[in-house]
Amino acid sequence: MKNITKSKNNLYSLGALVLLLGFLAFLQSDTAGYSYQISILERSAIYAVVAVSMNLLTGFTGLFSLGQAGFMAIGAYIVAIFTIPVEARASVYYVSGISPVLANIQLPIPVALLLGGLASAALAALIGIPVLRLKSDYLAIATLGFSEIIRAFIAAPMFDTITNGSYGLKNIPGFSSIFTVFGLAALCIVLMVLLIHSSYGRAFKAIREDEIAAQSMGLNLFRYKELSFVISSFFTGVGGGMLAMFMRSIDSKTFQVSLTYDILLIVVLGGIGSVTGSVLGAFLVTSGRELLRFFDDPLVIGGVSIPLFRSGFRMVIFSILLMVVVLFYRRGIMGDKEFSWDGLFGLIRRLPDRLKKRKTSSAAPGEGGLKQ
Repeated sequence: MKNITKSKNNLYSLGALVLLLGFLAFLQSDTAGYSYQISILERSAIYAVVAVSMNLLTGFTGLFSLGQAGFMAIGAYIVAIFTIPVEARASVYYVSGISPVLANIQLPIPVALLLGGLASAALAALIGIPVLRLKSDYLAIATLGFSEIIRAFIAAPMFDTITNGSYGLKNIPGFSSIFTVFGLAALCIVLMVLLIHSSYGRAFKAIREDEIAAQSMGLNLFRYKELSFVISSFFTGVGGGMLAMFMRSIDSKTFQVSLTYDILLIVVLGGIGSVTGSVLGAFLVTSGRELLRFFDDPLVIGGVSIPLFRSGFRMVIFSILLMVVVLFYRRGIMGDKEFSWDGLFGLIRRLPDRLKKRKTSSAAPGEGGLKQ
């Protein structure tokens, strides 16, 4: 029976994958006509990588870090610096010029992405030594401060020949197709899932549940916290490099604190401790903001201008919708559970019964009043 169920689930997963690839191929067949939809999906996939990496640290290890924007900035600038075509660098570094050491070095995109992740991981290992001895809010504040320090260094005049200072970097090579973005995102997420299900992942969860109990079992708390922090920062750096390629131009303002809050929103909305929740949250949050964009345009009905419809009203509606979702799903959409076909079909089967119960409970007070 278990083998039959497993075979059915594998068949459903294969069918879903085929449908996804077909949909992506349909969009790729007309990139000019579907450029808007493609950009939403690509950004969502990139945010999914960063959200899962943040969930690895926060949801599975219990460490609350707010330094994601800083690590993304490191990965993004590493990728940008080493992938901008050599012949185009004079038009990019037109104010202070480029450092002679970097002037003629151009790396393949996969190598640059890997280097960006490794640079983020190396810096995380360095700052993790003092920072990871802090807990809870203090750790969040420390990592948030680190993120702002990175932004300040990027824009500092002393690094103009490397980062181009406040002028930012442009002419960054983009992705060849939407399949490249989704392939890279899927590879990163699969690697993190494999880690979570390994002995290291079980150690991370033990630390999350009870540090004292984990330590009494012989786990070196600092070692595993440092490892989780470094791995999370590596994939965050890769996500930052992918974001640089997606945007084609970046500057220090791209990686403000609000970017970290966006990733945190995705993690909380999807469910802390759920990989599929983070992926689902990334697509819902990114696409939701775009679908509500018409609220930013002026609305005139019968010659009367509706005052609420103006620039910024979209985010008000979006915030209200988020509050409604959180009220109904206080632990996020997925909670700490992962997606399964059995769970999905079970939910569909239970849905009519739940609707009947709600109708019965809402009708009960009125019926009671008639009997009295």
